[in-house]
Amino acid sequence: LSAGEVLKNLNKFYKRKEIQRLGAENGLDARLFHQAFISFRKYIMESSSVSADLHIILNDICCGAGKVCLLGHVDDLFPFFLRHAKQIFPMLDCMDDLRKISDLRLPPNWYPDARAIQRKIIFHAGPTNSGKTYHAIQRFLSAKSGIYCGPLKLLAHEIFQKSNDANVPCDLVTGEERVYANEDARQAPHIACTIEMCSTNTPYEVAVIDEIQMIRDPARGWAWTRALLGLCAEEIHVCGEPAAIDLVTELMYTTGEEVEVRNYKRLTPLTVLDYALESLDNLRPGDCVVCFSKNDIYSVSRQIEARGLECAVIYGSLPPGTKLEQAKKFNDPDDPCKILVATDAIGMGLNLCIKRIIFNSIVKPTINEKGEKEIDSITTSQALQIAGRAGRYGSSFKQGEVTTMHHDDLMQLKDILSEPVRPVKAAGLHPTPEQIEMFAYHLPDATLSNLIDIFVSLSQVDGLYFVCNIDDFKFLADMIQHIPLNLRSRYVFCTAPLNRKEPFVCTTLLKFARQFSRNEPLTFDWLCRHTKWPLAAPKNIKELVHLEAVHDVFDLYLWLSYRFMDMFPDAVLVRDIQKKLDDIIQVGVCNITKLIRASQSAAAPGTAEIMSEDFPLSRTKRDTRAVSDHHGTRSREALSIAVEVPGERRTKNLKAYRSATRQEDLKSHGHGSLANRLLREGLLTQEMLRQLESEWQDQHRNGRYGLRSKRNDQNSSKETGKKKK
Repeated sequence: LSAGEVLKNLNKFYKRKEIQRLGAENGLDARLFHQAFISFRKYIMESSSVSADLHIILNDICCGAGKVCLLGHVDDLFPFFLRHAKQIFPMLDCMDDLRKISDLRLPPNWYPDARAIQRKIIFHAGPTNSGKTYHAIQRFLSAKSGIYCGPLKLLAHEIFQKSNDANVPCDLVTGEERVYANEDARQAPHIACTIEMCSTNTPYEVAVIDEIQMIRDPARGWAWTRALLGLCAEEIHVCGEPAAIDLVTELMYTTGEEVEVRNYKRLTPLTVLDYALESLDNLRPGDCVVCFSKNDIYSVSRQIEARGLECAVIYGSLPPGTKLEQAKKFNDPDDPCKILVATDAIGMGLNLCIKRIIFNSIVKPTINEKGEKEIDSITTSQALQIAGRAGRYGSSFKQGEVTTMHHDDLMQLKDILSEPVRPVKAAGLHPTPEQIEMFAYHLPDATLSNLIDIFVSLSQVDGLYFVCNIDDFKFLADMIQHIPLNLRSRYVFCTAPLNRKEPFVCTTLLKFARQFSRNEPLTFDWLCRHTKWPLAAPKNIKELVHLEAVHDVFDLYLWLSYRFMDMFPDAVLVRDIQKKLDDIIQVGVCNITKLIRASQSAAAPGTAEIMSEDFPLSRTKRDTRAVSDHHGTRSREALSIAVEVPGERRTKNLKAYRSATRQEDLKSHGHGSLANRLLREGLLTQEMLRQLESEWQDQHRNGRYGLRSKRNDQNSSKETGKKKK
């Protein structure tokens, strides 16, 4: 057979629409069809011999047997192609079973206990600080039994305390902690939990689902869907934004349950000011500066304390205890700390006495539904959630105010706040362990990551649902794939709550899994050796970040201890040292400006930069002391955004920031040099710049003397030539 003829006819076979349609009918979507064809073509072209029946078909096609229907002969390759495809994609043999398992079109049917009762759904809709959750909690406290489901440990802990203070025995259940109201560890009739931990089998009189709009969250939305559809309670009180009313009503229509909507208005007025702050010199007691990156938190807090003002600091990766202490410090009227610098972590879970919210920036890095990082202006929902923290009802401030740090951002913030909140369109879903186990039964040789990929590719959802982002799950599945674990244990390890950007935490999970696979208990002594406990107070920012990572490791141990009690036996001891670590971190955060100065002096004496690989959202900072204060803050902010994700979509606001940064560089340095451009784009650091400068100086000195010598040689040769002439 002629290789050229065979290849030409194979390519004709691939391009035939009828063949692609037949492939789709047999479970080969466009991606699988392409991969199967590449493998099939390689098999034929590189094999020294093929089966006799396939050889006959190829010979008939290439030699032109039946020339009138030559293209029809190409179709005769399909049975051989399909047989080859099933060898490399075993799931094609059981595609019908797999499709049934991954059919997600009727999630209400997953919860027969909830479908067996007629539930009453009450939606408490309103903005932040409207009393919607208060009314739901009052019904929770008056019930014979109840469950509160919140998005944060802080919120669950607040309801736990509030309930027990009202003499209503209530247990606390989070991923890392169980606290019983009864001394004999009997389960109380009331439970306050993080939403992932709610039970869909236990009957309650009242259930409260807080922040229902998070049902659209790309990563965690499945937990709200599960709670809404699956809780066995006579009354379900749902609290959240009005934007979720239509979706909740439609979801409940599929279960045959009606929704009663109770609307609430904000209890205190909120005013958007007509002027920006412009300078940190204009701060007043009760102000909160909101930043969207940790580096900007450090920069702003340092500038505030340089003015002789004391400030509290709250950001997402701080332990809950440290956040509460910082909030308590800020709220205390007798404490000299009257300014708060925070990320959007203040949007939920903390009661703060804030008079004025000041947005340091209105651009925020986000993760879209595909798991890709984007940089965009904050949404109306986010802006309202944060701005609504000002002027809390019952605090010393009877009305709230909101503005921006820079005048250019103020008009855009007003536009964002005036826009209607986008309605919540769909609810998240996530494959269950049982579904993955059934997949594994049919595909015993597939890795967990591949099982998840196949599940998502085959899953069918209707318009009310979407499959949540599973990149973090797959990341962990790939990371521990080489470790011998049974499927259920592997699934549990892959659902562990951790930040995959923290190398120390990821490495620890890997060590946990390896030790677990050897059936060797992870003892308190083993954990102390790994984390080098006891730890000292941090001397710089890098050490503070490491302490936060160690705190996350302790959280991870506690989380696993409730799922594998015999293998993680020392939860009580670990919780004790975690509390001590929390105290150490609190000391570091209280002295955060000292840590920043120590970090700067260690990096480069005399510069005002904060650089660390631990802060991926703004990797480099430049010295902007030559620029006036409010320009300096702006320049740092602009740079932190400009270096984040090269090549991704920017907003008009981001372009304005970069333009402003460029103008300030021209003012500071007289011209836009290549070095400044590389600094702005994050391709060059100050340390690299100093090294290059040193090398250039050395080369310049050597080159200057070398050039003189060369010129002397040239002059000498010219003189010799003249003499000869």
